[in-house]
Amino acid sequence: MIDQLEASLNYHQQALGLRQARHEVLAANIANADTPNYKARDIDFASELKKAVDGGQRAHGNDGGGLALSRTSDRHLAGEGPARTAGNNADLLYRTPSQPSLDGNTVEMDRERSQFADNAVRYQAALTIMNSRIQGLKTAMQPE
Repeated sequence: MIDQLEASLNYHQQALGLRQARHEVLAANIANADTPNYKARDIDFASELKKAVDGGQRAHGNDGGGLALSRTSDRHLAGEGPARTAGNNADLLYRTPSQPSLDGNTVEMDRERSQFADNAVRYQAALTIMNSRIQGLKTAMQPE
């Protein structure tokens, strides 16, 4: 039963984790707007979410989604480490500026601010959807 609940909320959990990680990357870009030779970074949200959700499903199906642990004795229990989480190890990509600056900095504040605001709105929407799913599950579990 718990596995089914976790599987039903996995997509939204992974999406929230990736949105939070992307928020941190965008904030770092904005903070380093005046740093010479700083290269703006970003996360390809769609591909990272697909990898995170696919990895989470494999981990639930014991398909090798987690870290394989070696046993040094036959009396040790076989185990598997935790699977990769959404925000951790996300592949960061470099942004190509439309107008490069003389000091080598590739941060474009207008683009960063708009991406930051867009990500914040999408994070809030994902949080609202997750909250409504949990409320729906709570309502379904209530006796009449």
